[in-house]
Amino acid sequence: MGNVAVVGAQWGDEGKGKVVDWLSERAEVVVRFQGGHNAGHTLVVGGQTYKLSLLPSGVVRGKLSFIGSGVVVDPWALIGEIARIKEQGIAVTPSLLKLAENAALILPLHGHIDRAREEASGAGKIGTTGRGIGPAYEDKVARRAIRVCDLADESVLEQKIERLLAHHNALLRGLGMAEVEGGELLRKLIEIAPQVLPYADVVWMRLDELRRAGKRILFEGAQGAMLDVDHGTYPFVTSSNTVAGQVATGAGVGPGQVGYVLGICKAYTTRVGSGPFPTELADATGKLIGERGREFGVVTGRPRRCGWFDATLVRQAIRVGGINGIALTKLDVLDGFDSLNIAVGYRLGSERIAHLPASMAQQAAVEPIYERHEGWAESTRGARSWVELPAAAIKYVRRIEELIEAPVTLLSTSPEREDTILVRDPFAA
Repeated sequence: MGNVAVVGAQWGDEGKGKVVDWLSERAEVVVRFQGGHNAGHTLVVGGQTYKLSLLPSGVVRGKLSFIGSGVVVDPWALIGEIARIKEQGIAVTPSLLKLAENAALILPLHGHIDRAREEASGAGKIGTTGRGIGPAYEDKVARRAIRVCDLADESVLEQKIERLLAHHNALLRGLGMAEVEGGELLRKLIEIAPQVLPYADVVWMRLDELRRAGKRILFEGAQGAMLDVDHGTYPFVTSSNTVAGQVATGAGVGPGQVGYVLGICKAYTTRVGSGPFPTELADATGKLIGERGREFGVVTGRPRRCGWFDATLVRQAIRVGGINGIALTKLDVLDGFDSLNIAVGYRLGSERIAHLPASMAQQAAVEPIYERHEGWAESTRGARSWVELPAAAIKYVRRIEELIEAPVTLLSTSPEREDTILVRDPFAA
């Protein structure tokens, strides 16, 4: 099976954009299968930087790209992103991009409610991007969502808006906020519809045709395993399943259609927003890692929290997500440190444990157990083969493989796509 799924093995922001871009040279089709425009991917191609939030990374390379039904789509954000990268010389046409007709839409009221609820939560806020992803998924599960296909029928839109607002306006009244006027929402949707509908297609059918034709498909995940709504650090998670099992439902393919699952993780750990973070460094070292790694959220611009590599957490992500191999990114950020730490387990009270527990209180209480490693003074930036790496850097990578119980398939040593050490081609696995 020549198909590959790329998923995050930490809390997102692991460098999936570069890895997907690198793999897209070998793929013929790229598919987004979950999340929304809260996910940010940065690609550096020929000195040009592209920041994508909703579009599959394959569009930059001119690869046939799909947005599956597992994605919640803000139609204004989609059209805006298409316009932005057009200014950078990338034309996204309906022949290049296919949008699932059964994908649920993010509406302006969703972002409004998202931000209002976060503000009302005070110190207990989850740390969402405020872009309405959670409320949109709530409407989808509650069977009141407006979907892409509904944009083609004004009478259906009117009925669905009435049902939607019967719920949301009651909530807004309870929060002491202004209600949404149905006629204005209908007007906005009718106005955006002609721009969105040309991209709409029967994605599950197109993917089945491509699979039968022997095309190599790359499934591109957003966020990371520890933000999964079931398996992450709940409630400080996103509103979708981020693990590779979501490929099947989010893209509309059978679970056997993924041949290789590639997990992405940094050579250290970062997190944006609230929630537990056992290896977080709230000191000068954490600040230095953040500065070297330019750790700011692509979507939010918020500085990322930084800490040592957590092998226990990544091993858990590998087991839950069925990850076959890891792409290790940003090794060069660790250049120059005298020593490095890797978390090899947790201390919970007097007990040593080998996983991150589900309990919110226990997640906050665990303390990392560190294994100390020798650093390296030489630069790894731009290395494209093992022989270019310092011996201590190779030992660090090999120890990570042992601890997470999975091989490092790719090693990234800079944001440039060519600065990649290929150990094993996932498409040939």
